[in-house]
Amino acid sequence: MDLLFVLPEGLSQLSFWVLMVSSFIASLITVAMGIGGGGLLLAIMASLVPPAALIPVHGVVQLGSNGGRAIMLWRNISWAAVIPGFLIGSLVGAGMGGAVVVELPPNVVQIGVGAFVIYSVFAKPPRWLSRWPWLTGGVSSFLTMFFGATGLFVANYTKSLTLPRHDHVATHAALMTVQHGLKVVIFGLLGFAFGPWAMVIVALIAAGLAGTLMGRFVLNRISDHGFKRALDAILVLISLRLIWQGLTG
Repeated sequence: MDLLFVLPEGLSQLSFWVLMVSSFIASLITVAMGIGGGGLLLAIMASLVPPAALIPVHGVVQLGSNGGRAIMLWRNISWAAVIPGFLIGSLVGAGMGGAVVVELPPNVVQIGVGAFVIYSVFAKPPRWLSRWPWLTGGVSSFLTMFFGATGLFVANYTKSLTLPRHDHVATHAALMTVQHGLKVVIFGLLGFAFGPWAMVIVALIAAGLAGTLMGRFVLNRISDHGFKRALDAILVLISLRLIWQGLTG
């Protein structure tokens, strides 16, 4: 099926439709299970999108998906977890990440984040995750400049707050909206041209919002206990995948 707009260089029509389906499924998973969609979408985009556009385009799509999710569930957001600590830390971390000239080795980041998340699933989350939200925001926002999907890291901060499942999803969406929003601004300041990708981004965000609506339907039909078990399982599986990628990368 021909599109009504021109795709950016390096992206085929088949790749576009695969990304559309992936964006829908990723958002559904994130809402229904609390986490996992951003990493899933990043992994798929990494094989279809030119490397130079991968992190900034993924950031805008995630900004749209998480922003829409936060708006839909805004009554459940725990604002004390977002402002001021996490927001201030994110401003500092994203700024530092954008200022660093030498990129961190991707495999080191993958192994480190994956190992930390697995530790946090099987052990009691470190106290600083909930006591020092500014540090959580700073570290995760710094890492997201090099490693697009740090939702796993932020999810452990949200998890440490022991919120009901609806509040967990809503608060996590608000936190990621802050983080991805700052990342997009910094990539724009660094000179990335979002223009050629604008229509693709809009289409992927729309597919993500559709997945959010479907995921919300699923979320309303699972228990808190079932949600926690599913969340832990997804965290471990994605973390193991990150570690494997880092070791073989």
